[in-house]
Amino acid sequence: MSDRPKAKSRPDTDPRPARAQGDDDATPTTPRTDDAGLSDALRALALALDKKALEPVLLDVRGLCTYASYQLVVSGRSDRQVDAICEGISVGMKEAGIRPLSTEGKRSGQWALLDFGDLIVHVFHHPSREHYDLEGLWVDAPRVPIDVPAEARVAADDYA
Repeated sequence: MSDRPKAKSRPDTDPRPARAQGDDDATPTTPRTDDAGLSDALRALALALDKKALEPVLLDVRGLCTYASYQLVVSGRSDRQVDAICEGISVGMKEAGIRPLSTEGKRSGQWALLDFGDLIVHVFHHPSREHYDLEGLWVDAPRVPIDVPAEARVAADDYA
């Protein structure tokens, strides 16, 4: 008889939501046409802009991946502002009854990811955003038209 503890057995079912089960890198066989997640994305965008987020881009990824419908990418001017934007989005969404499924990178100040199911929010320190070029990775994703106030734009010489 062994004194080693028993290994935990794997659950018989996948604990992830149905939308996240299967091949994560697969292109959807039937791309979604509903707008689930769009109202949440616009709410998160407004919350980010309330915290002075920069250069927001809303990507429609319904036809390109199975784990989300929209991705919102925004920047902050400093580590502290990145944290403040994340906190503002988290609190505002929570007040609306929407909680993230998971968060990554929060409190690092360089990048954070908030996963709200149909919506993924990326908040970058602006120089890190330019380095990782997430929008370039999703070049095939249509951009959702959004109103971007002038104060949310980065001047060409701001981070040169």
